[in-house]
Amino acid sequence: MVFHYPNGRKYASGTKYGDLSTSRPLQINYGKRGMTLEEDLNESNQYYLSQSIAVVHKKPTPIQIVDVHYPKRSAAVIKEAYFKQASTTDYNGVYKGKYLDFEAKETRNSTSFPLQNVHEHQILHMEQVLRQQGIAFIIIRFATLEEIYLMEAHHLIAFWNRMLSGGRKSITKQEVESTSYKIPITFQPRIDYIKVIDKLIAKE
Repeated sequence: MVFHYPNGRKYASGTKYGDLSTSRPLQINYGKRGMTLEEDLNESNQYYLSQSIAVVHKKPTPIQIVDVHYPKRSAAVIKEAYFKQASTTDYNGVYKGKYLDFEAKETRNSTSFPLQNVHEHQILHMEQVLRQQGIAFIIIRFATLEEIYLMEAHHLIAFWNRMLSGGRKSITKQEVESTSYKIPITFQPRIDYIKVIDKLIAKE
């Protein structure tokens, strides 16, 4: 089956997670590299749900089907489809009466986080969430370092605006460390970002 991204490029199953900024509902094969950020977050969210801690789900990416074959009357095989451009962020949900909305990005760059991994419509969406008193953020994984950070949306928006003003097109690793919360990898849940959310709520 052939999938295409909104720019028309074919989806390649071997593409590294952080190289393209479009959201992917399909699994990326990392071989022995371990689980992707998306898989870890999905497992973590399932743990939160099973323990009645929080209700957070990944938003499905719309797919436009353009070619379907019917080898049998009772079966349909999708031969070609396109990933539609996502309009918001990767995940949303509710925790302790607070609306959560966040993006998850992974990069193999060990010294900075490229802002090309984020889309303008995602920044605008986060701004809208903040105006409604929701909690918006981005979870960043530096894959080669196996380090994960939670950055609040207002910091991400500030770095984005710096870029628009002619500044650097990435966030340095040092800037990520100074403006974000580091999340350790644990057994259950794998990425316990709710502990950070507790800190954000306590600050309000």
